[in-house]
Amino acid sequence: MTLAQKARYSRIVTLISYTALLLLLTAWYLVIAPAKGDNPWVIWLVHFLPLIAFIRVIVRGDARGHAWLCFLLLFYFLGAVLATLMPPTRWLGLTESLLLGTLFTSAMMFARWQSQLDRGLS
Repeated sequence: MTLAQKARYSRIVTLISYTALLLLLTAWYLVIAPAKGDNPWVIWLVHFLPLIAFIRVIVRGDARGHAWLCFLLLFYFLGAVLATLMPPTRWLGLTESLLLGTLFTSAMMFARWQSQLDRGLS
């Protein structure tokens, strides 16, 4: 498999898992388990806005932006692991953890392979 094919496949997995993560967060905080005492829209925005800020980077296929997305995903992973440890949100947290792990790995590999392609190291 060539470097360009690897970069293309990892970009496709990144796009799919990024979209799935945004949909999961929207469903979780607005439909499945909205916050009882607080405004669920505010909690959803706090989780959604940092991720949606990277949509331009994801769509354009910027390698450096994918690397920065990986740094942000680490904070989300901490919250997902904590949600997995709590019985009411165990399955949501586990699903989010798996999506985050997939997104982190594919974005990291895309950043590596695309930067190698950009430098001409194929």
